[in-house]
Amino acid sequence: MKKYTRLIKSAALLLAALLTLTAAGCGGNPGAAGTPVSDDAVQAGADAEKLSIVATIFPPYDFSREIAGGLAEITMLLPPASESHSFEPTAQDIIKIQNCDAFIYVGGESDEWVNGVLDSMDTSNIRIITLMDCVEVVEEEIVEGMQDEEEAEEGEEAEEGPEYDEHVWTSPRNAKLIVAKLTDAFCEADAANADIYRANAEAYSAKLDALDAEFRAVTDNAARRVMVFGDRFPFRYFADAYDLEYFAAFPGCSTETEASMATVAFLIDKIKDENIPVIFHIELSNEKMADTIAGETGAEKRLLHAAHNISKADFEAGESYLSIMSRNVDSLQAALQ
Repeated sequence: MKKYTRLIKSAALLLAALLTLTAAGCGGNPGAAGTPVSDDAVQAGADAEKLSIVATIFPPYDFSREIAGGLAEITMLLPPASESHSFEPTAQDIIKIQNCDAFIYVGGESDEWVNGVLDSMDTSNIRIITLMDCVEVVEEEIVEGMQDEEEAEEGEEAEEGPEYDEHVWTSPRNAKLIVAKLTDAFCEADAANADIYRANAEAYSAKLDALDAEFRAVTDNAARRVMVFGDRFPFRYFADAYDLEYFAAFPGCSTETEASMATVAFLIDKIKDENIPVIFHIELSNEKMADTIAGETGAEKRLLHAAHNISKADFEAGESYLSIMSRNVDSLQAALQ
């Protein structure tokens, strides 16, 4: 029933979007005889010739601007600091998707709204890239300490099957695979600039290789291989890439915010028993659980940023996947020393 409700809602939004376009078409034509064409209109016409890319969240938005440079108009659909699990597209959002050359989304449960939107429109001229189709996905993992979550997840799996971790970009090696897929799509959509896209992608991939080497240098020389999170854990692909063990309050795609006392006690004991120096939290967290654990153990509280979303201030300051992940190198080193 939820699926049909989403489809009906998406169809209604698309109808509203089409009505908006129709209403806009009733106004004066800027290029009509006797109507002067403003500089803004000329610039809009020039921009219309650019490749149009719409990405739902920050990682593919940032990858796209690295590949396309100034040759594309790139839109990040979800505003900075927004919650992807509760996002509802507006009529204008649907217009942007309908009119773009390439649309990029994650493909997991947090993107369920996308399916209804795409089903309600003609996508024959849109290159659609799903991040979870670019890499080998893994299931969410319930590790020791997630007692309450484990019981809930077992009940859900019995009805719905396994849930896959959506945070595929957290491994730089996966990011490189995603960049390759995006580059192919952009080259197909804009063959005239394909050589530029491929050159940009090659240069960016070299930077991802360098980032990967930095993380490997840290983990290859680490005194321990355990990370502890007083938060959700969206780093499953990262942990797998560098052979790291982790303990956390919730899996990465959990919508829970309050851990059980048993979970908090477990994480406190884990830090004390193994003298772990750092308790991590993720971006845009209230940090309360990490604060509690830090206060009880003396561990240093640090951010390990998954780059899933960023604050408005960071977005406007030009933060990138590379700048975010580069700071993670120092945080990881502190945790594994």
